[in-house]
Amino acid sequence: MQPKSNIVHLPVYQPGKPVEDVKRELGLNEVIKLASNENPFGCSERAKEAVIHEISNNASIYPDGASVELTKVLAERLGVSTDSIIFGCGSDEVILMLTRAFLVPGDETIMADQTFSVYKHNAEVENARVVEVPLVNGKHDLPAMLARITDRTKIVWVCNPNNPTGTIVSKEEIDAFMKQVPSHVLVVLDEAYVEYVTDPSFPDGIELLPSYKNLVVLRTFSKIYGLASLRIGYGVGHPDVIHFINQVREPFNTSRVAQAAAIAALKDEAFVAECRDRNSEGLDYMRAQFDRMGLPYFAAHGNFIMFDAKLPSPQVFDTLLRKGIISRAGWQFYPTYIRITVGSREQNEKFIAALEQVLQEAAVLG
Repeated sequence: MQPKSNIVHLPVYQPGKPVEDVKRELGLNEVIKLASNENPFGCSERAKEAVIHEISNNASIYPDGASVELTKVLAERLGVSTDSIIFGCGSDEVILMLTRAFLVPGDETIMADQTFSVYKHNAEVENARVVEVPLVNGKHDLPAMLARITDRTKIVWVCNPNNPTGTIVSKEEIDAFMKQVPSHVLVVLDEAYVEYVTDPSFPDGIELLPSYKNLVVLRTFSKIYGLASLRIGYGVGHPDVIHFINQVREPFNTSRVAQAAAIAALKDEAFVAECRDRNSEGLDYMRAQFDRMGLPYFAAHGNFIMFDAKLPSPQVFDTLLRKGIISRAGWQFYPTYIRITVGSREQNEKFIAALEQVLQEAAVLG
């Protein structure tokens, strides 16, 4: 059997190591996972109640393929029409559907050289040509991305805040960019971490939609809402664009449980506000500790921070792992950088203590 020739070189996505695997492999009793930007505070109690209700009463029934009730609730929250929204098994699936709907072999798609890897992976599955534009100080270089647009460009991806660096482009910057992007080019603004951002210059992509038919905004319930295991995210755009994406959507791509939990989560604004505040406190703590240790870091606007450990990142990752801390490393263009999720106060303090030990040991060994 022969697969498609253009996929044989593709790497398999490597998620953060599971806690259970690390405990078993290293014989540890306590392991803290700060690798996948999950919410350390869990999810809303209302969402938990919705999950229990659905499992107890409707587990044998297919979900609503169109997510009608959830779409209605979200449309009211965002102030958009119901035909402007599409749901996916995480925003990852919306990315997959976008590439399936719009990219054919030979098309070009533009993205940063260090950003969410799922854009590139799905584009290459469709045999499109990926054009990568270097970040500048960890931030998207929108003028350079604009300069790379050609008649063959179909999609430009802007991750805001950017994963893994955590940097943002401002409303002024994205608005100036969108005004110059040709109408035949779709711009996908990935706002997976939008609910964490407190910087007043940050653009709300939903507010830009009325001005740009060629804009799609991605968001998710996996981050601040704490529903990562249920896999539900969404895209918002012009109804014509959403219609095309819907044409390649699988019939029952989100579960009843996920839809019910998402509805409940949207109604618990107090939980979201509390998580945002606790995350901001955690970021302040991390910055202060990195400043104290003399470790540079990128401006962080999500629920993670990327810092320069000044050592090969695989070495730092492995040593932290043996101390029970799962981090994220292996960034091609940032070989000494580690991305760490902001955890609870206790988790953050244990991470910093472990990091200091790693750096001290490396200095002794060096």
